[in-house]
Amino acid sequence: MKKSLYKWQLAGFIFTSIAGVLLHFLFDWTSGSVLVALFSAVNESIWEHMKLMFFPMFFYALVESRYIGKEYKNFWCVKLMGIVLGVVLIPVVYYTINGIFGMTPDWMNITIFFVVAATSYFVETQLFKKGGESCKSSRIVLVTLWLVALIFVVFTFAPPQIPLFRAPVTGTYGF
Repeated sequence: MKKSLYKWQLAGFIFTSIAGVLLHFLFDWTSGSVLVALFSAVNESIWEHMKLMFFPMFFYALVESRYIGKEYKNFWCVKLMGIVLGVVLIPVVYYTINGIFGMTPDWMNITIFFVVAATSYFVETQLFKKGGESCKSSRIVLVTLWLVALIFVVFTFAPPQIPLFRAPVTGTYGF
């Protein structure tokens, strides 16, 4: 069971990393497809980078749940914590580094993404091993994650006019 967990979590990190990078460019590769905009980055805002973490982690959790979800009574609770951790760490680390150095070069943004993904899957693995975190209802967690997905979609097309949603180079917001 433990070896299986490690393999699944490592595969999740690899999937999230590759999918996140591909989704970063997919919108441009498809000449601005509205369908692709639903789950990929449409600009360089921090919000869109958070979306690059959320959708691969959520999709992978849906697949992973079919194979090892039943082995862990706390599966969806842990996945919710891991996904939220990843999505929250993106702006925290970005704004911290930007505040310290006054800028974040592209290589640093890529590094942040990989480090945050690794951290999220590491924390999930530790929580699975510990086995103490448990949610009252997996359905509530799934509904919460689908609502977060909906918020990402809505704010892609109708973002609040605050810095989190502003593309730093172009100054544009959303789609």
